Amino acid sequence: MDDDTRYEAVRSRDARFDGEFFFAVRTTGIYCRPSCPAVTPKRQNVRFYATAAAAQGSGFRACRRCRPDAVPGSAAWNVRADAVGRAMRLIGDGVVDREGVGGLAARLGYSARQVQRQLTAEVGAGPVALARAQRAHTARILLQTTGLPITQIAFAAGFASVRQFNDTIRAVYASTPSGLRAAAPRTGPAARRAATPTAGVPLRLAYRGPYQSTAVFDLLAAEAVPGVESVSGHRGRRTYRRTLRLPYGTGIVAVDERAGGGRGRTAPAAVGGDGPGGASHGAPHGTDATEAERDRSIRDGSDGRPGGWLDARLHLTDLRDLTTAVQRLRRLFDLDADPYAVDERLGADARLAPLVAARPGLRSPGTADPDELAVRALVGKDESERLVLRYGKALDAPCGPLTHLFPEAAVLAEAEPDGPLGALTAALADGALRLDPGADRDAAQESLLTLPGMDSATATVIRTRALGDPDTAPPGTDLPDTWRPWRSYAVQHLRGAGQL
Repeated sequence: MDDDTRYEAVRSRDARFDGEFFFAVRTTGIYCRPSCPAVTPKRQNVRFYATAAAAQGSGFRACRRCRPDAVPGSAAWNVRADAVGRAMRLIGDGVVDREGVGGLAARLGYSARQVQRQLTAEVGAGPVALARAQRAHTARILLQTTGLPITQIAFAAGFASVRQFNDTIRAVYASTPSGLRAAAPRTGPAARRAATPTAGVPLRLAYRGPYQSTAVFDLLAAEAVPGVESVSGHRGRRTYRRTLRLPYGTGIVAVDERAGGGRGRTAPAAVGGDGPGGASHGAPHGTDATEAERDRSIRDGSDGRPGGWLDARLHLTDLRDLTTAVQRLRRLFDLDADPYAVDERLGADARLAPLVAARPGLRSPGTADPDELAVRALVGKDESERLVLRYGKALDAPCGPLTHLFPEAAVLAEAEPDGPLGALTAALADGALRLDPGADRDAAQESLLTLPGMDSATATVIRTRALGDPDTAPPGTDLPDTWRPWRSYAVQHLRGAGQL
């Protein structure tokens, strides 16, 4: 897209491009998502940015109406297999906060200077600025959905000091942390106080376009390993729960299926990783909507935005894991996909056209734990259940049917070192095989295929699910190149129709 095409997307308030780029208004000092409902600014006053961090680095603050930090992530970072795409996935997983820029560069196999140069050239911001923008978003979620003390939120969001936290919030949101908390939309005076770490952090996980939640929840229900996962409720209103192993602690998440979400339900303006919001047309640019306007937008979709969200609640032993947990859920549910691009390409094919028309927005689910997915793909569901019961770490506080974490690769490699399972877990444990978000997909598949007992079909499943590759095909199938780069989605359509 050139800038004139981007401006047309802004002028038409096209939500298909939310998260794909951002625009800033020179005269107001505000940056927005393309679908912002405010009066469209003049073309000469608009600048475009690939990331929110780039807009912030140029001195613009986030719009309070459309909340551009709460949009789905760009699908481009999941499609791209180059260093920039891998870096963006790792930054989203919190690697810069935990390991610094040096750790990010080491994972990518480049120098820190090379990573800085490539990211700045491609997305307009370096790794530190991108991580800073992500920390600010995490802080806003915690400020507006929990009753935690502000000092505790600063460190939970990944800031090194309270001063750094305050300065960032002022720069990004033109508000103090206390002011941001006071402005949080809520349905009653007790709403925020109820959202404590004990009760969990409530989230809205945004997606763009139509979303076939039934197909995703059907798959999760069929694959669920007792002790680690559960799916309850009636079809269309199910809740998926699972345990999470995270960098600083553990977590339990519950995600609700949304009935009727398949054809691009409307959603309020702030359908990101947190609470409700919205605005009516014609109000001064950059101002908050009234509670009545928000409620009306939520009730009847009056802002007309295609897309929606999945309601979730996270219980974490350490709130520093919030950003990482959210990103892993987004990969599991494939929430950053671009269904418009996928459906346009696949719907042009005569064989796939009726399947795409019947299930627009069909997703290719990933995983919340790549190493776990690899083991499960290799040994199957029944054997996975045995491994959980024998070697899984028991939760200190079980939650209903959730009793264990899936066993770590190092534990399995030591406990059962022989055979294909031992070879796979040993490779994962010693780093010879990497399946993290920044892993090189081709190199990982080559490593997988050298392992004893690993066939090409299983390696393809791991590449599709653990590495999030949108363009894989089962071995022995002849899928045309015209379906690229979305063959993983084509496979989902064919399997759903019983044609594969």
